[in-house]
Amino acid sequence: MIRFSLHCDKDHEFEGWFSSSKDYDGQSERGLVECPVCGSRQIGKSLMAPAVAVSRDAPAPTLAMDPEKREMMRKLRDIVQVVKQNSEDVGDRFADEARKIHHGESEARGIIGKASKDDAKSLIEEGIEIAPLPEFPDDLS
Repeated sequence: MIRFSLHCDKDHEFEGWFSSSKDYDGQSERGLVECPVCGSRQIGKSLMAPAVAVSRDAPAPTLAMDPEKREMMRKLRDIVQVVKQNSEDVGDRFADEARKIHHGESEARGIIGKASKDDAKSLIEEGIEIAPLPEFPDDLS
């Protein structure tokens, strides 16, 4: 998956996840990419810092935290906790349940769970809005 920083013709900024640059181009050409704020389909890519790929054996990137960053991480952790508390954990059934909700076959509600990269890609291509939920270690100090 690749994340693009995007903007619409009304200067709203947002992110989009795609399987490749070609996938973004195809969806954009078909009018499937739209601004979540105003619905505009006049979308462009914004400049963004490149992602650095690391091997699975490499240590995870580490953030040196000053008091301000520590407070931002605490707030982010709190937000994730609220999302989890107000969502149903459907586990490995996430992709199937998200589709059922999208198609009106199941009640609309917030859900969390696990999805493979292929499932996440398919959901996004189908126009089903999903977002990764960060996981935090127990100790952020």
